[in-house]
Amino acid sequence: MNYRHAFHAGNHADVLKHLALVHLIESFKRKDKGFLFVDTHAGRGHYPFDPSTPGGEWHEGIGRVLAAAAAAPSKVPPALQRYLALVLAAGGGDGTALTAYPGSPRIAGELLRPQDRAVFCELQRVEAKALSIEITGWPRAQVREADGYATVKSLLPPSERRALVLIDPAYETQAAEFDQVRATVLDALARFPSCTLAVWYPVKESSTAQRFLDAMRASGIRRQWVVELCIHPDDSRVGLNGSGLWVVNPPWQFGAGLAPALPWLHRVLSPAGRGRWRCAEWVGE
Repeated sequence: MNYRHAFHAGNHADVLKHLALVHLIESFKRKDKGFLFVDTHAGRGHYPFDPSTPGGEWHEGIGRVLAAAAAAPSKVPPALQRYLALVLAAGGGDGTALTAYPGSPRIAGELLRPQDRAVFCELQRVEAKALSIEITGWPRAQVREADGYATVKSLLPPSERRALVLIDPAYETQAAEFDQVRATVLDALARFPSCTLAVWYPVKESSTAQRFLDAMRASGIRRQWVVELCIHPDDSRVGLNGSGLWVVNPPWQFGAGLAPALPWLHRVLSPAGRGRWRCAEWVGE
């Protein structure tokens, strides 16, 4: 696999994905009953870096966000505050000299309660081993060196009767990966119709992501939302123009809680005003 988690850690796509993840988990915690969290492509969970070294996409991602938050803290949307606190805690507590970025397992681990359970899937042995060390001391979390898609199938329906699944592949072969994501979503909902699934996807060519969204709209599944943040026009040839999350069965007031953060993020991450954002119901009740 060519995808390099560490190089991309903290980029604009991570900012959107992890902001949404924090919002989803915190929304699940409004109820006392525990839930299952599954991360299908977990990585190692913690990515150290040297802030004085050029390179690494975090400079144009979380680096910009933290700088803007430090310059005008009163203007930071409330929806961002918990996420930024987790980033600062993982990276040394100082936004001017960030030393690491937390991946989704670390973020989830900081938020989950004793009654919640987590399963982190990672196929790359080195990454899975590092993550196993990372979660030492988390009694209700486990790492599986296994295919995340197959693991979702084996876990649903969960004993908790509540589940949040994050599907976050690298999309090295975009068309094939989108097909696998769609098949996994349909199977998961057939097994456990109330499952909440959040699918992260890249926006490199607008037509590719749009085909996936259109297929999900035509699937007959209800209660779908789309959240996107692009810092370049959709079809720019710069690589990753933006990213999105397709969410099904979101918690109550999902869009109302998340949307206020997006215009601020877009201004900070795209100072020239390129690209776009949206947080919209894709398919209703």
